Amino acid sequence: MRRGRYALGIVALTMLLTACAGGEPAPPSQTLPLATPVATVEPTDLVGSWAVTGTGVEAGTVLRLGDRELVLFRDCDASLGDWAAHPGGLFVADLHGLTNLGDDRCGPAGSPALPDWLARADRFEVDGVVRVLLDRAGVEVARLSPGARPSVPPNMDPARGTPPAVTDETRAWLASPAPLPSALAPVARNALTGRWLPLVEPGRVREAPHVVLADDGTWRGSDGCNNLRGRWTTGPDGALVATAAPQTLIGCDGTPLATWLGYARRAGLDDDVLVLVNVKGTEIGRLRRDG
Repeated sequence: MRRGRYALGIVALTMLLTACAGGEPAPPSQTLPLATPVATVEPTDLVGSWAVTGTGVEAGTVLRLGDRELVLFRDCDASLGDWAAHPGGLFVADLHGLTNLGDDRCGPAGSPALPDWLARADRFEVDGVVRVLLDRAGVEVARLSPGARPSVPPNMDPARGTPPAVTDETRAWLASPAPLPSALAPVARNALTGRWLPLVEPGRVREAPHVVLADDGTWRGSDGCNNLRGRWTTGPDGALVATAAPQTLIGCDGTPLATWLGYARRAGLDDDVLVLVNVKGTEIGRLRRDG
C-alpha cells in the first residue's frame, strides 16, 4: 500500500504542476513509470532440509542441501550426492552413494538412481519460504517446503537428520562469481557440448585425459587413469556450475578435470580454447575441442 500511495502522489504532483503552468495534465501514458525492484536469488537460500512435492515425487521425500553435500531421503533409502548453484538461479544435483534400508524398491546399495525430477532440475526460484526447482525451459519440477525432519538410517550420521546451517565456508562456496575476464568471450551451452582435451601435457597415464559434456546435462571423462562423471548447466555471461562424483583412486599423473569442473563458475573462449575460471575469476584450466 505504501508503494501505491507513492505512485498516486507522483501522478497528483505532476497534474498539479502542469495545471499551475496553464497546460493540460499529461495523459497517463506519458507519465514516467516507477522502477520495479528486481528480485534476486541467493544460493544460500537453498541450504536446509526440505519436504519435496511435485509430479512424480515419491511421497515423504526429503532433500537435505548442506555445504556441498546432498542427502535424498526416501522411504527405503538415503542417497548421498552433491549439488551446486549460482546466484543467477542455476541449480544442478547428482547422487553417488546409497544406504539401503532393507527394501530393494530403490535399487541395490551403492548404485542410486537419480529421480527424474532431480535430474531435470536446472534452475531455482524463491517463493516465500518455499523453493521451486525448474527445468531448463522454466517448467516447475518440484517444490521444497521447510521444516522436514527425515528418518536417518542407523549407519548414517544422525546430524544429517537436522537442517544444516549456513556457514562461512558455505557462503564462500556459493558466493557471486567475479565477471568473466575481458579477454574471454562468454560461451553458450551449445558451444560447450562435445569432447574436450586439456592443453596441459599429462604425465604417467593409461588413457588420454578428456571430458565429454552432453546436452542432457551430464558429463563424463577421465583424468588419465580414473573414470569421472557429474552434471552441469550454464547461464548468461558464461555462468557455469557442475558437480563431480567421487572417483576411483588409481594413482597416475593425470589432469584434475573433476576439480576443474567442480570449482568452475564461468567459462569463456580464447579463440577456440575453452577457459574455465573459479569464483574469484582466476583461470583454473584450458581445454581444446577434440576434432
